[in-house]
Amino acid sequence: MINTALIGFGYAGKTIHSPLIRAAQGLDLTTIVSSRPDDVHADLPGMRVTTFDEALADPNIQLVVIATPNDLHAPQAHAALNAGKHVVIDKPFCLTVSEGEALVDHARRADRVLSVFHCRRWDSNFLTFSRIRDRLGDPYQVVLRYDRWRPEVRDRWRERDGPGSGIWFDLGSHLIDQALSQFGWPEAISADIAPQRPDAQTDDFFHTTLFYGPLRVILHSSMLTLAVGPAFEVQGSNGAFVKYGMDPQEDMLKAGRTPGDDGWGGDRDGHLTDISGNTESIASVPGNYLAYYEAIARAIADGAHNPVPAGDALKVMQVIEAGFRSAREGRRVAL
Repeated sequence: MINTALIGFGYAGKTIHSPLIRAAQGLDLTTIVSSRPDDVHADLPGMRVTTFDEALADPNIQLVVIATPNDLHAPQAHAALNAGKHVVIDKPFCLTVSEGEALVDHARRADRVLSVFHCRRWDSNFLTFSRIRDRLGDPYQVVLRYDRWRPEVRDRWRERDGPGSGIWFDLGSHLIDQALSQFGWPEAISADIAPQRPDAQTDDFFHTTLFYGPLRVILHSSMLTLAVGPAFEVQGSNGAFVKYGMDPQEDMLKAGRTPGDDGWGGDRDGHLTDISGNTESIASVPGNYLAYYEAIARAIADGAHNPVPAGDALKVMQVIEAGFRSAREGRRVAL
């Protein structure tokens, strides 16, 4: 078993990472770093709660999972690598491309696994599209949406004006990674990234287009969408695939369900329409975030494939930076 320390017990650490690590074969969550030990013990009685420095000094800890605010990702990851630990970082990887390049180089020199938790590769929508993609022919338009109805600005770091805040970092990183994983590196990006809610302190809307020859991949997210459209839409030369609804795993985790239980990740059907106009229901592949952490365990223990290499996350950072530049300058930016 790989002894694991979770750094941070806010929403992501408590709701997402902790239950997944505890359920993953090959990993043992032994330590949590948090300034609120009572909150940790309310969920996990008997869990060791310590400081970041104490966790890094523990020779029994092999893997460090960083689930802290985005501006802490790079310095904490460097510290963990210096301590000889393998590292998983919650998305986004870091704040800038230069930070990401330094981390990739550090992990290579340290000969440690460095991975980024781009869990949306294991969304039901994404897995289902991967299974039926060949039936659609050449894709011409893809729309990936992450819409919500949240008209009130909440008092949390993600929605304050600060480094790494806003939904282009938060949700954009999910959709960018899905696009790059399915369609490769784009030629250019055109982005509209802005605050829309009256009290917004940072961006809460984006509508971006990635250009791939004739293919357009549109990434869209808003906090002011009451009537939500399809989450996943692909128009191709031989057919179209449309899927409503976000992957259910985050809601299952919030409800306290155990990853891997019967019915885990089950989702509503999608629909495929062929060029004759016939539509059929497509049973969704269950989502499986647990697969990420079990692959991490194998990568560390056996040298197996890193499920999300840091180099992949560095490409996401390059698109994030280009998107901000496009929005700021009001033009298409080559990639």
